Amino acid sequence: MADSTDPHVVGVCGSLRDESRTRVALNEALSVSEEAGATVELVDLRRYELPSVDGVDAAVPDAEVLRGRIEAADSVLLGTPNYHGSYSGSLKYALDACGRDEFEATTVGLLEVAGGDFPGSALVHLRTVSRTLRAWTLPTEVAIPDSHSVVTDDGIADPRIAERTRRLGRELVEYAGVANYPAAVGRSSAPPTEREADD
Repeated sequence: MADSTDPHVVGVCGSLRDESRTRVALNEALSVSEEAGATVELVDLRRYELPSVDGVDAAVPDAEVLRGRIEAADSVLLGTPNYHGSYSGSLKYALDACGRDEFEATTVGLLEVAGGDFPGSALVHLRTVSRTLRAWTLPTEVAIPDSHSVVTDDGIADPRIAERTRRLGRELVEYAGVANYPAAVGRSSAPPTEREADD
């Protein structure tokens, strides 16, 4: 995780489509993060060659670049299309190329775009993966249904979903570095317990 005054937010687009609605939604959230004072970067996986992981720790140049970008982030926004009830294979390869060293103590936001009526299952899977990587996942997450009509070239047409996406973009900045909060705010103001007083 980066350590700087201005938070750095990295979005990872799990869609390889040129006309990706996931990318549109990610950019909308990142634009709000930038307005909130963060530096932002979109990792477009179309530009990375990330082979499936076979258990051998082989050096892959694009994987090393990706790891460096994730490690430099204070917050990471993972965006994916819904493929058969889960997240995309391209995002899976990207996450497999990284590990706890890159994600531990990093604030993570989740966004899913679905062509049908019932998004959300990919978010469940990504939340599990993020926790396994020891990241801090935000409670606010975005699930966009009916993407062909909801997400246009101009952005997100549904006002409620658009506002939730903007909220996620703000929270990526507000809660960047959340793992450091106990040290940053100090101990609780509650009176000490008897054992603490004796210590």
